[in-house]
Amino acid sequence: MENERLWRATGKGIKEAITSTCHEVLGHKKHHHKEWITVDTLDKIQERRNKKAAINTSRTRAEKAKAQAEYTEVNKQVKKSIRTDKRKYVEYLATTAEEAAREENMRQLYDTTAKLSGNRHKPERPVKIKEDEVITNIEEQRNRWVEHFKELLNRPASLNPPNIEAAPTDLPIDVGPPTIEEIRMAIR
Repeated sequence: MENERLWRATGKGIKEAITSTCHEVLGHKKHHHKEWITVDTLDKIQERRNKKAAINTSRTRAEKAKAQAEYTEVNKQVKKSIRTDKRKYVEYLATTAEEAAREENMRQLYDTTAKLSGNRHKPERPVKIKEDEVITNIEEQRNRWVEHFKELLNRPASLNPPNIEAAPTDLPIDVGPPTIEEIRMAIR
C-alpha cells in the first residue's frame, strides 16, 4: 500500500517534470487555420471555445442553460463570420484569376483556379509490374504491393555475418528509476 502511494507520487512528479520541460523547450502547439479566416473570426472562435468551457464548468442547471444560450448565439456569429470570410476569399481569388487572364499570366491563373476548385490533392503514382507495365486493377495493385514487401522483407541471410563483439557483462549502470533531473536532461 505504501509502495503504491510512493509510485503514484513519483509518477506524478515525473509527469510534471516532463510536461514543464516540454513546455519550456517546445512551447505550446500552434493551431494552424485556413488562410482566408480573418483575425476577427479567430477571436470569435476563441470566444466560442470559452463559452463551451463555461457550459462544461457550470454547476447549476440555470447557469448551464444561460451558458448554453450564450454559446448558441456566439456559435451563430462564428458561422456567419466564417461564411463571410470564405465568400470574400473566393471573390478575391476570382478577381486575381481575372487579372491573371487579362495579363496572360498562365502560372498565376493555373494556381488560382486550382485553389478555387479545391482539388488540391496530389495524384497517386501508378503501380507497375516488374516489366514497367502499369497495373490499373486495384486488386492486382494490392497483390503487387504484397509481392514487393515479401521480396523486400524476406531476403536470405547474409553469407558473411558481421563480427560484433559482446560487451562486458558487468557495466557500471544504475538501473534504478530515473531521477527528475535525469528526465529533464533527457528531454532537453
